[in-house]
This record gives sequence, structure tokens and C-alpha cells, in this order.
Amino acid sequence: MFFLGVGTVIIGAAAGSIGLSPYQTGLLVSAQNVGFMGAVLVAGALADGMDKARLMSAGSLVLAVSFFFYYVWPAYALNLAIMAVIGAGIGIYEGTADAMLLGLHSRRQGLHVSVNHFFVTFGCLGTTLYLIFLQTGWRRSMVQSAAIVLALAALFLFSRAGRGAADTTTLRQRIAFLKTQGVLAVLLVLAVFGCGIELGLTGLLTGFLMELRGYGQAASKIGLVLFLAGIAAGRVVLGFVSGRASLPAMVTGLFAAAAACSSVLFFVRLPLVGTAVMLLLMGMAVSSLFPLLITMAGRLFKDMSGTALGIVKLGVPIGGIVIPFALSMATRAWSFQISLGIFPVLAAAGLTLLLASGRMIRQRLGDERPAGAAVPTSAES
Repeated sequence: MFFLGVGTVIIGAAAGSIGLSPYQTGLLVSAQNVGFMGAVLVAGALADGMDKARLMSAGSLVLAVSFFFYYVWPAYALNLAIMAVIGAGIGIYEGTADAMLLGLHSRRQGLHVSVNHFFVTFGCLGTTLYLIFLQTGWRRSMVQSAAIVLALAALFLFSRAGRGAADTTTLRQRIAFLKTQGVLAVLLVLAVFGCGIELGLTGLLTGFLMELRGYGQAASKIGLVLFLAGIAAGRVVLGFVSGRASLPAMVTGLFAAAAACSSVLFFVRLPLVGTAVMLLLMGMAVSSLFPLLITMAGRLFKDMSGTALGIVKLGVPIGGIVIPFALSMATRAWSFQISLGIFPVLAAAGLTLLLASGRMIRQRLGDERPAGAAVPTSAES
């Protein structure tokens, strides 16, 4: 998962060294998201009926090869295709890893999923720090990452983890059942809101700190590091708490905290120390939104967790595409300052949706189908 974080931020981390324009960088991000969307759905569906360790091995191999060949040659079209393959590798990991963890651990599932995603943030944070302090040598780091991930492919190939009884239901039966579940649509929308806030802030924080708060490039990057550090810390701390608290209540509280913190951060002029503290708090507020939503989906759909998680994880590319696009349109129509209001609005929308559907989610969490129960067909549903 650390190398998932590397693959997620490598576009922005290496764009300056490669000499990419903002237009070219945006196309690379789009290509990565397209690869992710297709792979996370397919991998999630396959994870319900196949050996998850073998799927993780395949994802590692895809990532290793694409890491190695990324910008070996300068042809932009070729690297656009390679970036789509990187997105596919990330999607295979995302569609399989959490489903494997939920199958391996029957207790404290929120902690295991949160710690798993902590390492994604750790990879993002490590790459950002690498950019600040070393500036060069990014190609060498990609080759080294490829070698390590290739070793992971071999490790997963011979691993016995995740090898359980195959699911006897067909993909068509699983999809027919999931279509009847309004709670899954709610979780997907919440994931779009949560991921949109997290990914949007990751992309815009340095610009906000430089343009609207007057900080230099180094200080603005340190601000991004503080935000990512808040996410990392929050995923560990809140992961421990999640085993002792109601998951819907925790997610509701995090959306409320995100609404409050983003409002203060963007619309109240704070001193340096206050800004640093608020960046940390903002990171903690959004840290566990996505992992806790994944945990809820896994608990609600135990017999088809891979398929359900694959659908919920579509919130990552949807939020990563729609929210930055909305911010760009709002900036063009009004101003950068006004466009930042989308973050508290998204958090408030997530809070409102949870307050409206929280009872339904709590009832479903307390009335899960027993493991091994047959999945209704479309006629039975």
C-alpha cells in the first residue's frame, strides 16, 4: 500500500522534472483514473470468487512493470498509456487488499483497514518529502520501487493468505442483489464526498497557501506535509477507536469536523501556528472517512465484500475527477477564494446525508446476513 501512495502522487511529484504542462499533467491524472475505475470493479468482483493472494500478485506485477517503464522514453502518448496501466495496478490493489483483510480479520476490522490506508498516505508523504529535499533522481526511485513491488509479486504468488472457499454465486447474481441495496448507493455518494475533499485538498493546499496566505514554495509544501501527516496520524488513532464506537456515528462526526475545519482554514485568516494546527486537524478530520466507509460496506456485504468494496471505491476516481473540475469551473466563474467553499459544502452534504440515512445504516449493521447465506437472485429480490 506504500507503493500505492507512490503511484498516486508520482504524476505531480515528477511533473516539474519531466517538463509537463498543466494540460499534460491533467490528462495523465485522467488516464490514471480511467485505468483505476475499470480495474477496481473487475478486481473486486474477482476477489469474491478467486484467490485474493494471486490477484495481489497480479496487481504487483502490473505496478512493477508500469513503474519501471514510466518515462523511460519521452513519447507522451506512450506514457499516457503507461499511466493508465499504473492506474489499473492501483485499482487491482484497491479492489483486493481490503477484501482480503476483512476476510482474514473478524475483529477490529476498522483498525486493520485504517492502518492499511495509513501506508497509502505514508507513500504520498514520503514522495512529497522526497520532492522537497532531493528534487532530482525521481527515475531512480521509480526503478527501485519497481524492483521492490516485483519482489512483492513473487511473495503474494506463494502466499497462502486470502485462500478460502470460493464464492459459489455468479457475478450476475451479486450485481442483481447489490442493485436492490440503497445503502450501497449511500456509501458510494459518501465516498465521493470524502475522497473529493481529501484529493481536492491534496491538490490545492499549496496553491491556497501561496496565493491567498502569502507563504513561499517551501512553506506551502511543508503545509501539505502537515495535512498528510494529519491524515496518517488520524488513520492510526481513529483506527484504534473504531473498534469501540459506532461506525456511522464516527463518520458523522468526521464529516462535521471536516465542515468546521475547512470553514475556519479557508475563510478565517490565522497566524502561522494557527494555520499549522488547522492543517493537522483538517487532515485528521478527513483521514478515516474512506477507510470507515469501506469497513461498513465490508460488514454489510460479508458474502460479496469484494464486489461491494469495488463499487464503493469508485468514489476515489469520481471524487478525484468531479470535485477538481467543479473547483476549476467555480474559480473561473467567481474566484479562487469563493471556490474553496466547495469543501465545507461537501462536508455538510455528507453530514446531512448521514443524518438522513444513519438509522437505516445502523439497522443494517445490526441485521447482517449470516455468512454463507444464499444471495437472492433478481427475481427473489
